[in-house]
Amino acid sequence: MGFINEEGKFNENSYMIDGLIFRLPKQLSVYVVENEGERLMIDTGVALSTRKVIKKLKEFNLFPIHKLFLTHSHWDHVQGYNKLKKAMPDFETLASEKAIDNLKNPEKLNDIYGYKVNSIDNVTPLKEADIIDLNGLELEVINLFGHTQDSVGLIDWKNKNIFTGDAIASQMDRETYQPILMPPDFNEQELLNSFKKVKALKDELKSISLNHFGVWTNEDFYELLGKLTELHITTKDAIIEWYKEAPSLKYIAEQYHKTFIPDSTIHTEENLMGFEMVMEWVINGLKTSGLID
Repeated sequence: MGFINEEGKFNENSYMIDGLIFRLPKQLSVYVVENEGERLMIDTGVALSTRKVIKKLKEFNLFPIHKLFLTHSHWDHVQGYNKLKKAMPDFETLASEKAIDNLKNPEKLNDIYGYKVNSIDNVTPLKEADIIDLNGLELEVINLFGHTQDSVGLIDWKNKNIFTGDAIASQMDRETYQPILMPPDFNEQELLNSFKKVKALKDELKSISLNHFGVWTNEDFYELLGKLTELHITTKDAIIEWYKEAPSLKYIAEQYHKTFIPDSTIHTEENLMGFEMVMEWVINGLKTSGLID
């Protein structure tokens, strides 16, 4: 199977749970890695979905978790933290050393995205090449800056899988690719460097787990890596050109849909309102990184 988008166990140690962003299915993944009774959860998902995530943890015999790894500090990956803590108060939280301030002081990101995230304290800082040990299963931290300057991933060498958060791509299904040019600190050169880092690992890995959305394996894994740079540059340049033509979110969303995702069942031609919000964030990301005025 090349694209795994169903909840449950997808390799010897890893599980995927649907995080239901905006209460919509198959748009946000939450992952859990388990080994010999020790469990690490990757990102929290949004607060509205925490009850459902906890229900799935129990259904898959993954409750409680012992460690929480945050891939970056954007709201949709950390907002469920407080509700998780109420249900499971004893887990350790880990994130990039560059994420500590954003997590402790979320006001800036709250203002940008319009979603409330509470302060997250007592976070264990991570740097590249650190190892998280789950009773003998070693997960290696890799810096994947660009989407944000605090984005990190985990390499599971045993299962030849890499968890990348949002840092590499938002390929929600075969027909739906969203740009990852998000405010406030999108950096294109860092993103391209991150692409190179992951591509350099392609002969040592066989799958990639995206937070938006699902696990891409075997030939689909290699195809996804092969098109990262072209997809980024082509969609970015088109959005910039459309913005110059008419700085209208509706116009840009319509043009993007027609050009890049005409067969998407997630963002349909009849209902692009949600995609306009995505385009607003993308435009703001291009602005804050100096790619448009």
